[in-house]
Amino acid sequence: MKCDPDVMKQRTKDLALRILRLCRSLPHSDEARILGNQLLRSSTSVGANYRAACRARSRAEFISKLGVVLEEADETVFWLELLSEANVFGTEKLDGLTKEANELVSIFVASLCTAKGTNSAA
Repeated sequence: MKCDPDVMKQRTKDLALRILRLCRSLPHSDEARILGNQLLRSSTSVGANYRAACRARSRAEFISKLGVVLEEADETVFWLELLSEANVFGTEKLDGLTKEANELVSIFVASLCTAKGTNSAA
């Protein structure tokens, strides 16, 4: 797992763009619209908040902002799982996005543990 800040900025932006395209192709139903809006908000928040974390002025601020990034990334996984398990959108079309979102969650957990000086996720 590559953790270079520029690579991570690009990965988080790419995730948001891929999800934006997914949301454009969701069925035109109330449930798809609601879940899609939630997914779009959390996924775009991952990239925006990661960029903010990279500009943190202190270690404490970095840890705080990275915690928000982790929460939003995990929420993104939740909405993707819900879209899939509720059969709103085909699982095969969501697999790649879910995999990437889970990888980002793992990276952010590890980064947060490193920043806090802990060995495991709490």
